[in-house]
Amino acid sequence: MNIVCLDMEGVLVPEIWIAFAEASGIPELKRTTRDEPDYNKLMDFRLNILKEHGLGLKEIQAVIAKIDPLPGAKEFLDELRSVTQVIILSDTFEQFAQPLMKKLGWPTLFCNSLEVASDGTITGFRMRCAQSKLTTVKALQSIGFETIAAGDSFNDLGMIQASKAGFLFKSTDQIKADHPELPAYEEFGDLLRAIKAAL
Repeated sequence: MNIVCLDMEGVLVPEIWIAFAEASGIPELKRTTRDEPDYNKLMDFRLNILKEHGLGLKEIQAVIAKIDPLPGAKEFLDELRSVTQVIILSDTFEQFAQPLMKKLGWPTLFCNSLEVASDGTITGFRMRCAQSKLTTVKALQSIGFETIAAGDSFNDLGMIQASKAGFLFKSTDQIKADHPELPAYEEFGDLLRAIKAAL
């Protein structure tokens, strides 16, 4: 039994924090897991900036409502889901992801949750588990699945390397240079062919 594990942001949809940085005019919020390997450090940095600017969940959700999946992402997912099981493993938050999942046809998503005060201030975040992507892939393998994984960032490398086949997709030049052993693709059609060949 195969199961494909995909990252979400940068792979299927644009980076939410980059979109919010552009909409809010706060360039510091463009920092993502492509730039910072330590996710807790990155989120603490983001929450401090939101607090400084008096911004909360409502403002971020207003920007997310205008974000569409990357061109071809839904068709890619639909085709992939017609031949194998797919789970999206993301370090995003359920409060962010729902409108994007709707636009993608409600694929299965494992992600995290935000702690939000009654006034909409984001006070913290709860990670589903440590190293959530790698931990989930290992758990799937422990119950009889062979995993195939694709992602673009530092936090995807563990699940990619632990899988029977793993791919970089729309990744950075630096990550591709650091991991020449990982096949890297830019187009959904190429990634689809690679995954189908690995099934």
